[in-house]
Amino acid sequence: MDYKDSAKQIYKAVGEDKNINSLIHCMTRLRFRLKDESIVNDDTVKKIPGVMGVNHQSGQYQVIMGNDVSNYYDEILKLGNINTGDADQTSDQSDQGEEKKKTNWFNRFANFISSCMSPIIPALIGGGMIKVILILLPMWGWMSEKGQTYAILNIFGDAPFYFLPIMLAYTAAQYFKVTPMLAMTVAGIMIHPNFTAMVKAGHAVHFMGLPVTLVNYSSSVIPILMVVWAMKYIEMGVDKICPSSIKSILKPLLVLFITGTLALVVIGPIGTYAGKLLSTVILFIQSKAGWLAMALMTAFMPLIVMTGMHWAFAPIFLAASVANPDSLILPAMLASNIAQGAASLAVAAKTKNRNTRQVAGAASISALLAGVTEPALYGVTLKYKKPLYASMISGAITGLFMGIVKLKSFTFAVPSLLSLPQFVSKTDSSNIVNAVIVVIVSFVLTFVLTWVFGIDEKTPATASATDTTTATDATTTADAQDTPKTTKVVTNNVHSGSKETKKVYSPVKGEMINLESVSDDTFAKKMLGDGVAIIPEEGKIYAPFDGQIMTVFPTKHAIGLKSDTGIELLIHIGLDTVNLKGAPFTAHVKDNDQVKKGQLLMDVDLDAIKKAGYDITTPIVVTNTKDFVEIVSNDKTTVTNDDVALYVI
Repeated sequence: MDYKDSAKQIYKAVGEDKNINSLIHCMTRLRFRLKDESIVNDDTVKKIPGVMGVNHQSGQYQVIMGNDVSNYYDEILKLGNINTGDADQTSDQSDQGEEKKKTNWFNRFANFISSCMSPIIPALIGGGMIKVILILLPMWGWMSEKGQTYAILNIFGDAPFYFLPIMLAYTAAQYFKVTPMLAMTVAGIMIHPNFTAMVKAGHAVHFMGLPVTLVNYSSSVIPILMVVWAMKYIEMGVDKICPSSIKSILKPLLVLFITGTLALVVIGPIGTYAGKLLSTVILFIQSKAGWLAMALMTAFMPLIVMTGMHWAFAPIFLAASVANPDSLILPAMLASNIAQGAASLAVAAKTKNRNTRQVAGAASISALLAGVTEPALYGVTLKYKKPLYASMISGAITGLFMGIVKLKSFTFAVPSLLSLPQFVSKTDSSNIVNAVIVVIVSFVLTFVLTWVFGIDEKTPATASATDTTTATDATTTADAQDTPKTTKVVTNNVHSGSKETKKVYSPVKGEMINLESVSDDTFAKKMLGDGVAIIPEEGKIYAPFDGQIMTVFPTKHAIGLKSDTGIELLIHIGLDTVNLKGAPFTAHVKDNDQVKKGQLLMDVDLDAIKKAGYDITTPIVVTNTKDFVEIVSNDKTTVTNDDVALYVI
């Protein structure tokens, strides 16, 4: 491989020094932080010799190179003056580049809101479900609306929404890397009871002669996000002017005073009006062609959710109440969520793959009962495409019906079977009936369409009775029992000229899933090779065969091995765990060590990885897949290091 020539092409394709903020690499990828990713042509990069694929993730432009990544990295560094700092060290530069990107502003805004809203979802779900319960209990005569228990439960349900600006201040502070406690304090100023009382009184208010716009910021979204964004630049400015000797005292004072003043006088009101404008535009479109708006919103809701753009409509659906019901977003999510659950259930019923059945079955329960559709979207419908089309067609039809009958949600809860009471109206009994009709039609229609469209599964042909395939280590009864039931007939082996099945044992105890289910396109699309993934139950990584350690990456998050039978294997412990810089990992082997099957390679602190916010899913990839005829996974769903994970034919 001509590393130098490919490195030159990559360097030129990403914009050379003038567009590169920094470059690092992990086990398989070049991780660029670019000033402007939009100028890079992905198709051009993919055609460069040695490039397996590209990925846009975590603010990085990732070029997947495989095990030889360090060679390309070294050659690229020779071409210019490139910063080799890590992601954190270059975050400010990255942010500056981000602001210069010529991308769709609405998409960027929606992605930002999604990043800030996602950590708050559990609190909103909890509060929303309590509000749903408070609709039912008085209707059934089990609780009086005038009682203290009702009043206190109402506080439970209202709290996540009332204090939403404070929670958003924290997540936005993390996003913009400003002081979280100062951001939360500013949010506290905006919803302080005394200020709220001034708003309710309605009299003109001035602060140091400046007019204060009287706005109730409780439950608001956009104002505090704009305030924290401005606070980023306020902190940077204060940092520059404060003497080091008194910075610990003067900086908090100035940041709080300046940001708080701007929040009440300028930024908060602008954010409020911006949110109202967005809501007004959407509701205006709905008022002119409600049936069409609902049909389109429901049909494309899966794609909207995948991009996180649904949170851009938060000012509409978070305000859902008896006085101001939502007749667009939440109804559309109801039909879409049920459709995703039905499509996944149809896949679970139709598939012949046990792993797929397990993933699809769990995803359907999540979507139907909890309204959480990400497992269904990423693990099932998007993967097989046709179930996604079925759910979108069903969404368009049910959306048309909802637009005609004007279905409404009277409180915020993530729409699902369990939260159907959010559609109960004290004055319009037909509303809940229409919601039930939507659920039934969406479920049945999507299930039938998915069943008719089918799913494209790669099922290896069943071995013939005359097939004399032998395994290199098939010497015991246990090994013979592990042989896959669906093994493709092979006429010759690429290495030795005879049929041969090699085995890769599981390096870790846990739940085994399809590689396509991994939430990282590099692995899911098999850019590095075929294999499986395991969700570990314990933090011990063992050798999956007899062989040699090719590479233990410096951050210890990945190990490259080569078996005595020629299998090159990558064990990637967690996703994006290169950013942890080796902290949760303790290696017991080093480069070029000879190992035996079952030998302990690595101790891993899984809890530390989870607490840091990273996925522990561990892909096991045969990186020289092209040297073999087929890679077949075992059909077990849980494995130990004594179980075969892969059969390499």
